[in-house]
Parts: sequence; structure tokens; C-alpha cells
Amino acid sequence: MDLSPPLDYTVIERILPHRFPFLLVDRIIEFEPDKRIVGIKNVSLNERYLAHRPGKRPVLPPTILTEAVAQVGAILILSKPENREKLIFFAGIERVRYRRQVHPGDVVTIEATVRRLRSRMGMLRGVARVDGKIVVEGQMTFALGPLA
Repeated sequence: MDLSPPLDYTVIERILPHRFPFLLVDRIIEFEPDKRIVGIKNVSLNERYLAHRPGKRPVLPPTILTEAVAQVGAILILSKPENREKLIFFAGIERVRYRRQVHPGDVVTIEATVRRLRSRMGMLRGVARVDGKIVVEGQMTFALGPLA
């Protein structure tokens, strides 16, 4: 599988087990194996999980934003040939800070950087930005396991 960026939705579907409506990454624009990855999430008004509040703009829930960051990191980890037949699990989340709201029409740029990488566990640092401004940042621990 060719992993030279940009990676589109069809390539991402071959790496991640997630499918619509839970696949939250639209494109990968930068990729450095075992080091760093940058993905794009386009926020659309027709996404069913947007929080609608009377008289206010819809907002992407922070949990969905956190999951998008985790999915970008998972693409980095599962793209390694030795991990292609494994599942990745969220094992922990630390020091997460939500800085700004994300609204329909926003393009979220998500960067995940490897902090620690072992054969079955690791830690990633994730930062999501809209228009260059940080909307969420934090560290995520993951574990790898066999396919069921």
C-alpha cells in the first residue's frame, strides 16, 4: 500500500476499522513513519453529532474532536506493516485542554507526534488547530491487540 501523502478517504478506510459515520478523518497531508502525522477533518453542518443549541451556532462536541485526534494517531500506528493485522485501543488520555469551539465550516488540522513507541503500547501527543489556533491538545496512550 502506497502511504505517500496525501492519503484520501479510501486509503484511510484500508488502515482504520472505522466506517461512516464514525470515521472522522478526511485526509492525511503529512506522514513521517514512527514520528509524526497530520490529518484533516472537515466539519459539516449535516454531521449528526453536532451539538445544536437554540439561538446559537452548532458546536462539534469535544469528545468527537478528541476521537478525531485519536484516529489520526491510529493511522500512524496501524500503517506500520507489523501492525496492519492488529486493533488499536484507547488506553488513556492525559493533560487534555479544550481551547476553542469548533463549528460547521471549520477545517481542523490534526497533528499527532509519537512520544513513546513500543511493540504493544505507546503514547502520542495530539494537537488540533482551526485557522492556526489550537482547539484541543493532549496526550493519548494506546495499546495494540490482535484482531478478534
